[in-house]
Amino acid sequence: MNKLKKFREEANMSQTELGARVGISQRYVAFIESGDKTPSLKNAMRIAEAVGKRVEDIFLPRKCT
Repeated sequence: MNKLKKFREEANMSQTELGARVGISQRYVAFIESGDKTPSLKNAMRIAEAVGKRVEDIFLPRKCT
């Protein structure tokens, strides 16, 4: 499971606001948060930038060595 919801809420953003910043719908943000959809690398990078985190912090389940 990803940590998008946690980081989005820490950034004081609604799903609608995040979607608008990234260029995706609120519904797609909800699907990503629930794990039903996986964003493209381009959208993952935009999401990470919008919430001020790294892609791997949001979407990787644990640290890779």
